[in-house]
Amino acid sequence: MRKTILTTMPLAALLLLSCGQTTRKGNIEYAQQAPFAPPKYVCYKAPAPIKVDGKLTAEEWDAIPWSDDFVDIEGDKRPKPLYQTRVKMTHDDNGIYFAAFLEEPHVWATLTRHDTVIFYDNDFEIFMNPTNDTHNYLEYEMNALGTDWDLYINKPYREEFAKALNGWEFAGLESAVHVDGTLNDPTDTDKSWSAEVFIPWDAFYRMMRGKAKPDEGDQMRVNFSRVEWTTEVKDGWYNKIPMPGEEKIREYNWVWAPTGVINIHLPEYWGYVQFTEQIAGKGEVAFVTRPEEETKWLLRNLYYRQNEYRTKFGHYTDSKDDLKVAEVCPKELISKMKIHATPSMYEISLPAPDGTVWNIRQDGLVWQNL
Repeated sequence: MRKTILTTMPLAALLLLSCGQTTRKGNIEYAQQAPFAPPKYVCYKAPAPIKVDGKLTAEEWDAIPWSDDFVDIEGDKRPKPLYQTRVKMTHDDNGIYFAAFLEEPHVWATLTRHDTVIFYDNDFEIFMNPTNDTHNYLEYEMNALGTDWDLYINKPYREEFAKALNGWEFAGLESAVHVDGTLNDPTDTDKSWSAEVFIPWDAFYRMMRGKAKPDEGDQMRVNFSRVEWTTEVKDGWYNKIPMPGEEKIREYNWVWAPTGVINIHLPEYWGYVQFTEQIAGKGEVAFVTRPEEETKWLLRNLYYRQNEYRTKFGHYTDSKDDLKVAEVCPKELISKMKIHATPSMYEISLPAPDGTVWNIRQDGLVWQNL
């Protein structure tokens, strides 16, 4: 029946219907995104063998630089975290090492089962995107008991068909916790807890064909998170209570790279880690900002706008005017931008200053033309 109607419809009406599926003029004011200023870190080669015992000993870690202190996940919209958190990263021929320091006057933890939801306790979390495409990323969480949860996520939860594989295991992973104080004792005051995590390159790059370890200068998107619950001691135990001035119980989220909202699963906001074969303490290596990163951020802004446009009008658009690209893209690049769209899919491509061409599509995947 539908075929009969379309074949008897006037040609002009058919053309109008087709155009209406790919572009629709209308008033839309796009949301302003959180500031884009991911932190940067150079990951040096380890100066000495590292024993994964949770203790950040001087011989192993002193030559390796600290990250910036963690901030609230919402950035400047929220107060500075109550306690200091910071990390170090290093690597050797076998894999990558993470060290975390978490200032904490009351160290407690309850969860003991592997691959449970660790952030129901206070915890430390690592997020890694070895493919650098905002898809296919890895997550690792641990509490002060050393109980952990490792998982693979095919794409951020905001996307259709996103899935977390809780059965994912980092083969060969080692981790440990050290408490400067007494665990689960509310009668005293503790100083901190620290964690060490080692992930072999084989497990780290399992989803990337032909990649065995990072090359000199390789960069990767990484983030870290600390979940902290407000508690009070009652009946000899730590009980969760609301934050000061609030009624409902919820957690603090302190991170290395803020996302602007309470959602760590925005890989485009994560920090940059650059690998070098330079041994820590033997000389400094400058972080090099890649020319394509600004281009990828421009594409990401257009991805946000396509989502807003589809929410309002029911379809994506191939019109630069509809997306108001001049608000986010330099004038000299607009003519070089290409947009191909159907009602349910699109691709946008844009050249970077170094001549490479980068693309983004409706599920947020970013890739380079080869």
